[in-house]
Amino acid sequence: MEIPLFVSIALIIILLVLSSILSATETALIAASTGKLHRLGKAGDRRAELVKKLRHSIEKVLGSLLLCNILVNSLATSLSTGLFIEFFGDKGVFYATTVMTVLIVTYAEVLPKILAFNNPEKMSLQYARAINTIVRIFSPIASLMRWAAKWSLKICGVKYDPDARTASSIEELRGAIDLHNPHDLEAVEERAMLHSILDLGDVEVGEVMIHRRNVQMINAGLPLQEIIESVISGPYTRIPLWKDNKDNIVGILHAKSLLRALNDLRNKIGEIDILSLSSKPWFIPESTTLQEQLEAFRRRKEHFAMVVDEYGAIQGIVTLEDILEEIVGEISDETDIHLEGVWHSRDGSVISVGTTTLRDLNRKFQWDLPDEEASTIAGLILHESRIIPEAGQTFVIHGFRFKVLKRVRNQITLVRIFPPAEDKT
Repeated sequence: MEIPLFVSIALIIILLVLSSILSATETALIAASTGKLHRLGKAGDRRAELVKKLRHSIEKVLGSLLLCNILVNSLATSLSTGLFIEFFGDKGVFYATTVMTVLIVTYAEVLPKILAFNNPEKMSLQYARAINTIVRIFSPIASLMRWAAKWSLKICGVKYDPDARTASSIEELRGAIDLHNPHDLEAVEERAMLHSILDLGDVEVGEVMIHRRNVQMINAGLPLQEIIESVISGPYTRIPLWKDNKDNIVGILHAKSLLRALNDLRNKIGEIDILSLSSKPWFIPESTTLQEQLEAFRRRKEHFAMVVDEYGAIQGIVTLEDILEEIVGEISDETDIHLEGVWHSRDGSVISVGTTTLRDLNRKFQWDLPDEEASTIAGLILHESRIIPEAGQTFVIHGFRFKVLKRVRNQITLVRIFPPAEDKT
């Protein structure tokens, strides 16, 4: 049966429109933001939930859309070939191939994909039900073809891992953070905070704790008046109490508990029992991650923990504020003893005390000093040099030049750092 000319042209146009819709929906499904779809789904949009469901079986969806699109394009090409042969004879095959290639590539592939890429969520939601219907119809055939393709790969010795990902979700998130306003200087701190949140599971409390050398601890056997004076003169509200030796922590004295006891027993201060006022110390291993410790703080409703090594020796303390500072940066209040410990020099170098953490320097100067094996500047120099350096010695580590300015006994106390860009030598 011969198809009238206007019917053939109308069918070709309809098929091209259908092909463009299929191409657009394919791109929209891939480009749609998971976060936006999740938010719309929580708001009650059923179409968003359907799109999320389709994306969970993306192989089946893309296979069905591709199969349907090929059938539509093949039918449009067949109709146009018959039409051109009728007018131009055998040359019509060439004309039909040329014209349909231009039309399909331009209007059924490139144009709809550009539109879909600019409005992926809107387009995927608009055609979600239609896509679901197509998948139901064509998925059995598409599944058979996928099986044949996998079988062919297996014969050729090509390994196929359906769970393989080019990048983990965490790395994708890190990349998205870096790409967000990369030239906006005001967003540097925001990006650093977001990166710090992602790092909580990789950083151990041993890297951020206050070392025992800098921890205010009180001998529980001292006279009461000395203990009171020590608490009042110090800037801290929670103070570890030790007995016999500093590794034997017997309690944590809260300044508020002491003040309350002093108020209640004004005329009987001698009856105050310091150990009865203190709380039981909480010991944690130095290998605990910040994420685990943050969750433990929330669960136990505590803000203070003693850090011990594998032998049970006290290494220092970690507080809730220490973990928060890893995320938002330095938090100072009116009771803090402010010690920056980092100074800029006119020659472009940076002078730092040895106890400054690598993470703080990386955050402040946007450096990339490695902090996997050491947590402080002094620790990095010791780890890389494998010696206890003398004052005046210089080391080049990961492109940075470190000059030891001062050493007290075996401890590196002051270092000059020349970043790669400013290294004049």
